[in-house]
Amino acid sequence: MLTDAFLHLLEPAVLAMMCAGVLLGIAIGVLPGINTGALMVLVLPFTFTMNSVDAVTLLISLFVGGVSGGLVTATLMRIPGEPNAVMTCMDGYPLAKSGKAGRALGLGNTASIVGGFFSWVALVTLTPALARVAVVFGPWEIFAVVCMALTLIASLSRGSLLKGLISALLGMLVAMPGLDPASGADRLTFGWVQMTAGFDILPVILGIFAISQLLSDTINIEEENAGRLKVTMQGVLISVRDYIVHGVNMVRSSLIGIGIGILPGVGATIASLVAYTTARNFSKEPETFGKGSEEAIVAAESANNATTGGTLIPLLALGIPGGLADAVLLGALMIHNLAPGPMLYLHSPEIVNSIMAAHLVAHILMFVFMTVGVLFFAQLMRISRVWIFPVVLVICIIGAYTVNGRMFDVWVMLGFGLVGYGLEYCRVPIAPFVVGLVLGPLAEQHLRTALMASGGDVSALLDRPIAMGFVIVALTALALPVFRMRRSGARQAF
Repeated sequence: MLTDAFLHLLEPAVLAMMCAGVLLGIAIGVLPGINTGALMVLVLPFTFTMNSVDAVTLLISLFVGGVSGGLVTATLMRIPGEPNAVMTCMDGYPLAKSGKAGRALGLGNTASIVGGFFSWVALVTLTPALARVAVVFGPWEIFAVVCMALTLIASLSRGSLLKGLISALLGMLVAMPGLDPASGADRLTFGWVQMTAGFDILPVILGIFAISQLLSDTINIEEENAGRLKVTMQGVLISVRDYIVHGVNMVRSSLIGIGIGILPGVGATIASLVAYTTARNFSKEPETFGKGSEEAIVAAESANNATTGGTLIPLLALGIPGGLADAVLLGALMIHNLAPGPMLYLHSPEIVNSIMAAHLVAHILMFVFMTVGVLFFAQLMRISRVWIFPVVLVICIIGAYTVNGRMFDVWVMLGFGLVGYGLEYCRVPIAPFVVGLVLGPLAEQHLRTALMASGGDVSALLDRPIAMGFVIVALTALALPVFRMRRSGARQAF
């Protein structure tokens, strides 16, 4: 029973293990360059001697802590510790820069626990029914979802729809070099052996966000005192009124995160993007998005953490992992002679109950540690940037190098740092670039699978009503900004 699982987690040794897992996950989420999936891979060998219940409990703790930790650097340094924190960067950093760092972190932390709670409710109560819905999604549906997410980036572009689309297409172009997924032939490698594996996403993201920010701040280092980030802890604990004001946004974004998390292979990055765009469409002040909007932070972080429960649904019910972290958890279950899927509920209910209980307890521990730890993280920002920059640069270099153990990734990171600085200088938004980089390969993979299944007949998409629904949403999202600009007489913005 679920009650027995909670009682087991309250045992001192198990609770201490969960605390260590959540703290380690948060620390890795905070550090740029090291992702949660990599941490889980490193910890996995240590679970071989554990019993299966404790093994999955530790991995769930790492998972939840890692997803939440990216909030800190995204808000205080505009560096996403995790890819799913990209959307938080857009408003968390401007709000912190305006002197409301505590407010930004407090809202993000609260939204995280709310999203986690709602995803836990869905995990416990809706797993069987939602798993049956997810199983009907084929390659056409996944491709349509990705197309919808890619077109939604248009609304992320401040002032120019065209620049946003160009940025996204550049991101998709960067994702193309390497081996062709269908034929296995080299594609856009230009004879470089190092390019055979393509550009790894982590060095590119580190370059675009972290290195470009370091370049920009270094150039303006003389203005440190004038433009220094003002940090105050006021607002870390939000009031009841804030729950009322942002309650609808939290619930709506959590539901979006749960729904998208259920779709195998989609993930938290798309969830935060869709929740961010939806919040802006419903906002009474959409012009504040990208400039320090509280609604944007709430939407992105609620959706981020809501995917943690949603992504476990297809993993437990169907044995389908949604990403690297889920794949590691799947491997851990199989190592312990447990096969995720419908039979897991029948033969090992204690494992399912342990995962569900650990998911909720880990989010509670995360909220406590993040609330207390905010005091420490915020104080770090008082250190002179002269001392911070070398440390951040070294961490980024280590993170880029450890991905594949080669210096090529370090040069890639530094090169894309220049690209990111150039995009910022030309006022081209970089968030759509990262979205295109992440989703481009996913779109290509599922499109090719769908075309092979249909014999190259694109019209097969018309026979998939769910996929067509997503396509219609995508076209609508693309047309609305143009319609609004023409209606307001601002055609020059396009």
